[in-house]
Amino acid sequence: MRMDNESTVSEFILLGLPIRPEDQAVYSALFLVLYLTTVLGNLLIILLIRLDPNLHTPMYFFLSHLALTDISFSSVTVPKMLVNMLTHSQSISYTGCVSQVYFFIVFGSIDSFLLTSMAYDRYVAICHPLHYTIIMNLSLCVLLVGMSWVLSSANALVQTLLLARLSHFRNNTIPHYFCDLSTLLKLSSSDTTINDLIILVLGNGVITLPFICILVSYGYIGVTILKTPSIKGIRKALSTCGSHLCVVSLYYGSIIGLYCVPSSNNTSDKNAIVAVMYTVVTPMLNPFIYSLRNRDMKGALRNILSRTQ
Repeated sequence: MRMDNESTVSEFILLGLPIRPEDQAVYSALFLVLYLTTVLGNLLIILLIRLDPNLHTPMYFFLSHLALTDISFSSVTVPKMLVNMLTHSQSISYTGCVSQVYFFIVFGSIDSFLLTSMAYDRYVAICHPLHYTIIMNLSLCVLLVGMSWVLSSANALVQTLLLARLSHFRNNTIPHYFCDLSTLLKLSSSDTTINDLIILVLGNGVITLPFICILVSYGYIGVTILKTPSIKGIRKALSTCGSHLCVVSLYYGSIIGLYCVPSSNNTSDKNAIVAVMYTVVTPMLNPFIYSLRNRDMKGALRNILSRTQ
């Protein structure tokens, strides 16, 4: 629906994924399976960490919060997408759209901070093993998680409030399956200079800076391993860092592919497909990555299963 430059909106139209109408049922079933796998898999991780005393360590403390965040992050967009696909309705209210933007930014930012905290945990464990228990104490772990929530919520609140002041839109049709902040700003007929500036500043603080911290952490880890090269040491490093590196690659790889590729190469369909990677696929794969590659998690699962027999 085209609108004049001075029109306000009460709802938006989500065009969704580039799927043919006759294939909607098949893809909705697929996304439902992926979503349920995400929820159940991450709940299993939280349950195992909660029940197994051997997993009451800083790394698994962060992992349990990452699992909870992944459930929440996927739940911000996938249920609404499934409802729209099943009911053939593409509308979302203005309030619902703004709320979706807020929670999407919150949980996406928390993911970034938690991955950084986990990288720091691995850095301390490998580079300063004798001081690990002193440095990575419970107070620091709680502080890092708490700061992740506070900073992410503040970031989301600022960007959402700035979005809410943009009451005029040229068009209420969003070429996406959820309310993407950058897409909404492009639809606005109001001045978005401040919004763009805040996105640049806070985006670097929430995404780029944590990513640099992760790279620096693994740089020090690599140097430490090279100082004492041994097959046993390399295997130990890979066993403790491999899962985390896989998740970091999936998460930041998707974001870089979506936001750092030149805009001339970014089509709406491509943006929506790439967004599926970090809103649906990555949260779904995390439990498999951490369970299949992690002996502690597999051991905890065997212990739980043996108790039930």
